[in-house]
Amino acid sequence: MRKLLRVDMAKGTCITEDVDKQYPNAGGRSLTSAIIAAEVNPHSHALGASNKIVIAPGLLSGTSCVNSGRLSIGAKSPLTGTIKESNVGGTAALYLGKMQIAGIVIENLPAQGSLFSLLVKTDGAELMPADDLKGLGNYDLVEKLKEKYSDRVSIISIGPSGENRLSSATVAVTDPDGRPCRHAGRGGIGAVMGSKGLKAIIVDPADAPGVTIHDREAFKNSSKFLKNMLVESEYTAPKTGEYAKYGMNLIMDPVNDLGALPSYNYRQGQFEGVSKINGKALYNTIKERGGKYNHSGCSTCIIQCSNVYVDMEGKYVTSSLEYETLFALGSNCGIDDLDALAQMDRLCDDYGIDTMETGCAIAVAMEGGVKSFGDANGAIELIKEIGKCSPMGRILGSGTEVTGKAYGVVRVPVVKGQSMAGYDPRVIKGLGVTYATSTMGADHTAGFAAVFSETDRDPKGKARMSRDSQNLMGFIDTIGICFAVTDVAKEDNGGVESMANMVNATYGWKMTMKDYIEFGKNVLAMEKEFNEKAGFTAKDNRLPEFMLTEKVSPNNTVFDVSYDEIDEVFEQ
Repeated sequence: MRKLLRVDMAKGTCITEDVDKQYPNAGGRSLTSAIIAAEVNPHSHALGASNKIVIAPGLLSGTSCVNSGRLSIGAKSPLTGTIKESNVGGTAALYLGKMQIAGIVIENLPAQGSLFSLLVKTDGAELMPADDLKGLGNYDLVEKLKEKYSDRVSIISIGPSGENRLSSATVAVTDPDGRPCRHAGRGGIGAVMGSKGLKAIIVDPADAPGVTIHDREAFKNSSKFLKNMLVESEYTAPKTGEYAKYGMNLIMDPVNDLGALPSYNYRQGQFEGVSKINGKALYNTIKERGGKYNHSGCSTCIIQCSNVYVDMEGKYVTSSLEYETLFALGSNCGIDDLDALAQMDRLCDDYGIDTMETGCAIAVAMEGGVKSFGDANGAIELIKEIGKCSPMGRILGSGTEVTGKAYGVVRVPVVKGQSMAGYDPRVIKGLGVTYATSTMGADHTAGFAAVFSETDRDPKGKARMSRDSQNLMGFIDTIGICFAVTDVAKEDNGGVESMANMVNATYGWKMTMKDYIEFGKNVLAMEKEFNEKAGFTAKDNRLPEFMLTEKVSPNNTVFDVSYDEIDEVFEQ
């Protein structure tokens, strides 16, 4: 029986329920969104008692399926006001899956000023006072908890920014090395966890029964098919693939060549310092210093796109430096110093703040005259202000939109209050549609509608492309598969079907691949309905005005996908 653990922070109780009686067939994102849609008032304050935070492994998490270690964390977002699911790797999803825990629901508020940790074991859960953990950064927090519980646990935690309820606060999850460097970064989910007075969740998988597979032979065959597909790809092959060597930063050069790499607060589409922070520069620096570039940041991962960045003395700094961080804090702020960027990433992980939202907020502040573009030391100072939760830090930690308002900046790259990712939508127009129509604000992982070629600049067909990609991701996020897998496993090559077959084999279901894509579509429909009840309309599915009027160099293009098409994305 898959269990749903409900934790009432007001009563201090932990109750186990049968998840399938309430939310049958749901897991990962479909479970987090279903619970938020059914149990949270859309008009409630995101940091109030009525909101809930839901933590759910995917339907395949805990199995031997490769790259199935993704965890969904959902709530009403304090950053956007919309429904939100933020996705993260690490080890927690694997452990929860093996423990047959389909989800953890954190509800209500404790007495003001109270702080707790939650110990989750196979035979039950317990809330414990955690006053001794107040104010700790994620790194010190994890070391303290590992000393108490052992290295074999997984830790889900917030830093001081979550405790201070900043709208860019993240939820950290420890990686296979036990470091709090994997983050559910988007949407300010960490602030919701902080509002609940919950500093950390310790997941102890001892004596876990494991996932019961209904049809082991069918599961084995489909699992092998997907694994072979990844192993044989030049991009995802273990140790030798492009991802294993360069990580997700592999794409920086193609995006820059296309003229879509946001630089200087989205003023330019190319960055003159790209060769200092691209995939090759990162790989060479890590290799020369004795770091690790072929690293697994998530359980069951065979792609190994993570890295361990060390300083000139070979000492650990951070893991992992990824494309979105290097764009947001790098090119977008005019900074081309990898060591400075690694320090910024470490600070963000420790404080528990989203590197993307933070980088975009700092770039907007730079445009407002707070610091100069290219000022790495100045950017580090600003991140430290967020950590201190000073008045300046509160502005920046509240996100890009708030920072723009505070400093009177017009060029503010957000949709529904959330900053954009590292792909300028005036060039990669399918992603522009995703930014506009995602139920969660600007979010590239909601539907990665890009091919990195000149066809990206053509507005034709981009609305349909985005729609299909978003529907697929509703399914992928439900089963707990890594987003990177979709670069190789497609609907037309049997990859997606192999995932559907594994879910069927695990649970004894008989759904077709088309059924599962429809399932993903229904997840989005549920999220869209929540947002509509909260007051969002088609008028909120718009990019910032400057992207429709200001041409981005060197292509000199604007975003010109028809809003009539965009308004029909989910009606087709």
